Order: sequence, then C-alpha cells, then structure tokens
Amino acid sequence: MNKKLKILQLSILILSALFSILHISFKLDISIIAFFISTIYTVIIFYFGYIRLDKNIDIKKLSLVRKLYQYLPFVQIAIFVLRRAGAKGCSLSFDIICEVIWILSSVASIVFLYFIDDKRIYKYCEKFSNAKSSLPVIEKNIKKKILIEILEWVDAFVQAAFTVTLINLFVFQLYEIPSESMVSEFLVKDRVVGVKIFSGPKFPLSDAGLPQIKNYKRGDIVIFRNPHYKKDRQSEVKNFVYQLVYMLTFTGVNLNVDEYGNLKADPLVKRVTGMEGEQLMMQDGVLYCRTKNSPDFQIVNEENKWAEWNLNELPKDLKAKVRDIPLTNEQYKLMLEVEKNRNALNLIDCAKEAKEIVSSFKKYNLAKQKNISEEEITKFYNLNDLYAYNLFAENDKICRRIMSVDGGNQWFEKFMTSWIDNIPEDFDLVGNNLYDDANFRLNVMIKLTFGKLILRDAKLIKEGMSASQIIRDEQRLALMKEAESLYIYVILLDRRNMPVFPANDTNGNPRYIPENNYFLMGDNRFNSLDMRHSYDQNIVNISLFDEMSVTYYTNMSPQFVPTKDIIGTASLRFWPLSRFGFTNKGNEN
Repeated sequence: MNKKLKILQLSILILSALFSILHISFKLDISIIAFFISTIYTVIIFYFGYIRLDKNIDIKKLSLVRKLYQYLPFVQIAIFVLRRAGAKGCSLSFDIICEVIWILSSVASIVFLYFIDDKRIYKYCEKFSNAKSSLPVIEKNIKKKILIEILEWVDAFVQAAFTVTLINLFVFQLYEIPSESMVSEFLVKDRVVGVKIFSGPKFPLSDAGLPQIKNYKRGDIVIFRNPHYKKDRQSEVKNFVYQLVYMLTFTGVNLNVDEYGNLKADPLVKRVTGMEGEQLMMQDGVLYCRTKNSPDFQIVNEENKWAEWNLNELPKDLKAKVRDIPLTNEQYKLMLEVEKNRNALNLIDCAKEAKEIVSSFKKYNLAKQKNISEEEITKFYNLNDLYAYNLFAENDKICRRIMSVDGGNQWFEKFMTSWIDNIPEDFDLVGNNLYDDANFRLNVMIKLTFGKLILRDAKLIKEGMSASQIIRDEQRLALMKEAESLYIYVILLDRRNMPVFPANDTNGNPRYIPENNYFLMGDNRFNSLDMRHSYDQNIVNISLFDEMSVTYYTNMSPQFVPTKDIIGTASLRFWPLSRFGFTNKGNEN
C-alpha cells in the first residue's frame, strides 16, 4: 500500500484498539465479554489487513480484508451494547467518548474501503497489481461455486440487516399502529414511518447520541417511550433486543410482551397537546391552558382540528374501518344533556331541594333511632358503598337500612347536605376552576337524584307496597333512568375531562409543564389510555369539596413526557396503500 493508505489503516487499528480498551469490564456478567470480542476482532483485522495483505502482499486476502472492514462498524455497535447490557451501564461522558471513537472508526473504514476497491487498489498500489497478474488462474468446481454463491447471499442479507438496524436506530423506523387511540389519523394495523434523525436519536442503552434538531409544536404526532413501564437496565436490555427483532423483521415479529403475554404498548404514538411552560385543564371536552404571561385559562382552539369525540360523525367509509365506537350517537347526546343540565344548576336552589328531601324523609321515617357520634356517621358507609353505581343500584336496601338502623336519619341528612357550606359566594367557581366546579355540581346532581329515590322508596315502603310493586313504580323508574344517565357520565368522566395539570402548589400558586417536557393525548379521546391516565384504578371522591362526596373509580394521573423519551415523529402512513399519505395537523385525511 502507499503511505497514505498505510496511515489510514493504522489509524483505524489504533481507534479499534482504543475502543476495545474502553470496553473493559470487571463485572461478572455479560458485559465482560465485550472487551474480548472487540480485542479478537481488532487482532484479526491487524493480522489479515496489515500483516498478510500489506506486509506480505497476500493479494488473496484482499476480499477477506474488505469484509472485515465492512463489518467493523456493526461489530463495534454490538460491543457497545454488550458492555452496557450488564448490571451497570456507563456514564454519559464515557458513552460520548466511545461514540466519537465509533464514528471516527466507521468513517475511516468507509474511506479505506473506497480506496481498496478493485477499481482503485491496483491503481494506487503497484505491488498489488503485480501480485494479481502473477496469480495462477484456478478453475472453480461447481460445488465451490454454489458454496461461494450461498455465502455471498448470506453476507448480503447480514449486511442489509445491520444497515437496516443502523437506519432504524438513527434515521427512521417503521411502526404498526396497535390501537384506535389515534382515530381518525391512524387505524389499527396502519404502518407508519417514524422520522428519528431530527429527534436526537440515542445509541442503544445510552443517553448519548445525535443532537435534537426538532422543536415540537402543538399538533405534532410523536413516537415516544411509554412512561408507564419501568426502565431499569434489565428491562431496557430486553426492550432493545425486542426492538431489534421488530426492526429486522420489518414490524413482522413483536416480542415485546408483558408478564401475561400481552403486547406492551411501547412505544406509543400520540399528539402533542400541551407545551412546556403551560398549565392545562380539560372540561367538557374543551382543552384550556394558561402560562405565566397569561394567567387566565384560555381555550386551545387548535384542538378542534384533531380531537375526535363522536366517531358516529366520521365519514361512512372511514367509520366502517373503525373497530370500536365507544358511544352511540344517542349516548353522546345524553352526555351533552347531562353537561348542559349540570352547568345550568342553581346551587342555592339545589341546597333548598336537598334540605326539603331530608325534611320529607324524616316524615316518612318515624322509627325511633338513637343518635350516633360524628365519627360513627362518617363510618356508616365506606368509599365503596358511596360509589355512584352502588348508591343507585342498592337504593332500596340503603333506604331500608337508614330507616331501621340507629343514626340512619343523621347519616342521610349529613350525606345530603354536607356540600352546602362549600357553595361559593358571588357566583365564584368551586375550587376557582371549571373542573372542580363541574365535579362539585355533578356530585350534587347524583346526591339529589339519589335522595329523591330514597324519598320515593320510603313513601312506597310506608304505603305497604311489595318489592315488585316498588320496582315497577313509574315515578321511581323515571328517577332510575335519570340515575342511569348520571352514572354513564361518571364512567366517561376521566375520558371527557382532566383536572388542572400540573396541580397548583400547596399555596395555590400555578405550576407549569417544565422545560423540555410535553403533554400528549390520543385524538380518539374516549378510546385513548394516554398521558392523562395511569394503568391502575383507585376509588376517590368525585368532589374534593364535599367530605361525604359520592365516589368513583379513577385512573386519572396526568404526567408529562420528557423530550429524551420522544424518539421520533410519525410522518407518513405507507400501508395500507388506500391510506397512503403524510400525517396532518388536523383531520384532512
């Protein structure tokens, strides 16, 4: 080789040796083999590339040397992963140093391969040209030709697989949509291209990588790691292996399952709906935000471009492809009617009605009861007993109990009126925000309907009606229909609304989404388990401003997503061909 090629090859060998040294591990786990593999590969390159080819002018090894240098970047990526696949990873600064060496080594290898190509090597190296001309012509038998052909096909496949992996890691990746959370932008089984290069892609099992260029805006559809799953080293190693298989099979094989064998929702595809520096709230399907510079909540008008609430209004051809439509058109209208009635409530009139119900109930319930303490009253029914469904479904049993058990009248009066002292003056909002005020009103509506059912039950019981007659009573049936509407709304509560997020501090001062963080939701709001929700449910009060509030089961637990967990933007639907096209900020499909 000429002097320049020698220097280039020696530079690659030095970088490869340095890469090996940096990957020494003293932990007795899988990371310990990284150094040995790297060292062995470097020695092989040195022997065949520098000793046999360059020093001894063994021209027959030229093809092998090319293959060794072609695989060097891939082998070093594998070594990088192995070193970090053990119990402990490496520091960010250490990772950056290793990645810089990998880049330098890879670029130098590509340049070296360019010059040792058949079209150039003999031009630059006269000794190689002379050696080639002196080689005897050997006729290859059929078996050897077939074997060489097979090896070339295997080599082509392996190199293609490694190349695809690098492209998927740093440039773009293919994803298959697993759910209907992004209807109508995406349907189940849609294949999308996620562009990663502008989102600061990271090296496997590392926080170091390319710089982030993309500045996300409200409405961007992003692909991100699901924050609901733990991210310890063991799970991250498994995730990388599963993603590798997923990428190499072009989304055909997905091994990323949970302990029950169900596919994990990771990564997720959602839309940016909340920006850094904002405090959010959603009420009646309307998203509001405020910032330090604009302290009053304002409607986020862009939401109308993409938020889907009533899938029944989708175009017929698109609606036919949707597997699950959570609400019928009638149920959707019923929900709107509940919201309309709730917002129109006059809380002063409601307080009078609650007191009248209590007074009337006492007239029907003439049984002598001993008074119980305040503490015993609060324990009369637990959180599960006060669950909206149980209150309505068990109203006749509850009525009979509070008519016969000591403290029943006290509990009923306390339950029906415990919210009254929290009615705000001067028409202010309960909790000073729409969400708390709306939940306070919903709680009142449920209590009044429940109270009227108890009152009707008590009257019918006093009149000596049988259980079957009570169930068929028309007035009671009308109240049960009203109760059903309210309960349906309770079921939809966490999909339709969201409390102030991030929540105010203990002094009531607003807090905002931190820098380099975003809030994400699915477009199909009634069918999206997104950053509004956790994967666990617990029972809580519907209203924080009523000590004896009606309760419901909630998974409401809003959280933001840091930029480092956003791995790309969903830019193109490429399959099925009938839905081929770029994604939009809106519903122009």
